[in-house]
Amino acid sequence: MKTSTVLERADVDRIVAAAQAEAQRHDWAVTIAVVDPGGHPWTVHRLDGAAPLSAHIAPSKARTAALARRETKALEDQINQGRTAYVTAPAIDGVLEGGVPILKDGQCVGAVGVSGALPAQDVQIARAGIAALGL
Repeated sequence: MKTSTVLERADVDRIVAAAQAEAQRHDWAVTIAVVDPGGHPWTVHRLDGAAPLSAHIAPSKARTAALARRETKALEDQINQGRTAYVTAPAIDGVLEGGVPILKDGQCVGAVGVSGALPAQDVQIARAGIAALGL
């Protein structure tokens, strides 16, 4: 048996606070979602001015990153290069850049999804949140 690391509420709060600070530093109105390794929601945090659609897209990006155990940009790139079968995969509906898994010792402990800014900015925000954990 293996021992696994799990996110706790305090971890999620640190992620969201750091991600929100990064978004606000650049005046990006986004939604930030954090999920567990099974893609189940911990939180969805919509900043003032974020588009309503972002509240649906951010959790989808986070869920997809957690289930795939990799950044959603990798899946988006594969689809754009012709591997269109990904669009039919069950539970994989956030195949847009902006979902980043949270990895600790090679294990996925959750993921962050961000929506509302440019794709690279969404990733920047997600990574800033994850960096607050000091992994």
